[in-house]
Amino acid sequence: MQFREEKIDLNSFARRHIGPNEEEVRVMLREVGFEDLDSLVQAAVPRNIQLDRDLNLPKAKSEMDALAELRAISRKNKVARSFIGCGYSDCITPPVIQRNILENPGWYTAYTPYQAELAQGRLEALLNFQTMITDLTALEIANASLLDEATAAAEAMALCHAVVPNRKTFFVADNCHPQTVSVVQTRAKPLGIEIKIGDYSRFRFDNTVFGALIQYPATDGAIYDYTDFINQAHDAGSLVVVAADILALTLLKPPGEFGADVAVGNTQRFGVPLGFGGPHAAYFATRDQYKRHMPGRLVGVSHDVEGQPAYRLALQTREQHIRRDKATSNICTAQVLLAVIASMYAVYHGPRGLRAIAASSSPDKSTRGWSPQTRLENRARKFLRHNSC
Repeated sequence: MQFREEKIDLNSFARRHIGPNEEEVRVMLREVGFEDLDSLVQAAVPRNIQLDRDLNLPKAKSEMDALAELRAISRKNKVARSFIGCGYSDCITPPVIQRNILENPGWYTAYTPYQAELAQGRLEALLNFQTMITDLTALEIANASLLDEATAAAEAMALCHAVVPNRKTFFVADNCHPQTVSVVQTRAKPLGIEIKIGDYSRFRFDNTVFGALIQYPATDGAIYDYTDFINQAHDAGSLVVVAADILALTLLKPPGEFGADVAVGNTQRFGVPLGFGGPHAAYFATRDQYKRHMPGRLVGVSHDVEGQPAYRLALQTREQHIRRDKATSNICTAQVLLAVIASMYAVYHGPRGLRAIAASSSPDKSTRGWSPQTRLENRARKFLRHNSC
């Protein structure tokens, strides 16, 4: 007796990417009391939002055809030297990180580590990111990354407003990155916050100003001592946010040591490819007294039922799954893969290696005879000017 084999379309995209087969679908429908998918949809989807016609879609492509079309589109991209600056600079991704993290589905497909028991490695890597940020910024607490530097600055503005709630003005230095200024202005409008943009050295605080944002180094690569500015802000009851270049902080005085209340920035230059503009993980660090206003999530060390050290999401006070409709962090509040890459880049090179990368970018014979710190700061200035707007 001959058995007829069921015809299988080996190139079907749906067959490979939609899990349940026909028999499994029938079993699930029978379990919930429906004869077919159409009747399930009729019962589950409100009639006033159902489409009463078929979708006008072309015939489905096979998986190979779809991949060929995507490759053809990607070949139109032209890889050129980037002069964008504004906090972004090309860098080398160490092959061991590229192969074992960036190209590893165990890392790049991972989502939010809500199930701590299944995500200990990812949580440990994020804790490493947080530790790296607190070390470089000299602030007490850092979260597990944010979307990008501009939105991190806007979140810092919101933190300042929450801490100093009865004032409506936020100062932004005119030498901040332009994309940061634009995002802060946009986020301020619905909050009723007035943005003042100007020269930080000429700005005077009063009882209407709740916070200020300054760039360190500035978008043109200049390095300023903001100590007096921050002291004036604190004397007036205001907070100060410092948007700091993460690589520059390996050479320069960290924001926490000259009085910053919040530090934000972009970790792209820690081994993350430019990627035609993103994505890249931002960092957000602040003082311990403001941790309840900090956006995103914080990984902490706890212990399991056997008393062994274990990692968990320790603080996520503003996220949607905690605050529901009252959540204030409704943007992407972590860039896990890219934060892990940045933290592993720091592990790979170590403190001395990171300082060498920053200091050796633009050697200058004219600095002979200068003190090591002055020489490093001079090189940092030149290095950052090459990557400024």
